[in-house]
Amino acid sequence: MSQTKNTPNDSQIPEPPQLDPALKRRSRVALWKYGAARVVLFIVLTVAIQLLAMAVGVAIPVLVSALLALFVALPLSMLIFSKWRVEATQSLAEYSAQRKAHKQWVQAELAGR
Repeated sequence: MSQTKNTPNDSQIPEPPQLDPALKRRSRVALWKYGAARVVLFIVLTVAIQLLAMAVGVAIPVLVSALLALFVALPLSMLIFSKWRVEATQSLAEYSAQRKAHKQWVQAELAGR
């Protein structure tokens, strides 16, 4: 009869991919900066539309001004804040790639047990 040995793998266990905390912070800052700029633009446009309506002498509800500002702010923010948008998107994509690599490593480690 042949004997089989139950020996642990002699192969080296690879190190887990490290998550960069500076990249996580950078992506959060970039997202907050872009988001805050868009909100400020929306508020400024709402106030401007409301002031323009008052100057002309037309009574426009604030909700209507806000909706109009929302429709104008979306494409305008993509043009005005394009640098911040790209920065936020790239940093978030890099951080997401790091998280996916770490998740795959953890799944591979669990599958090997």
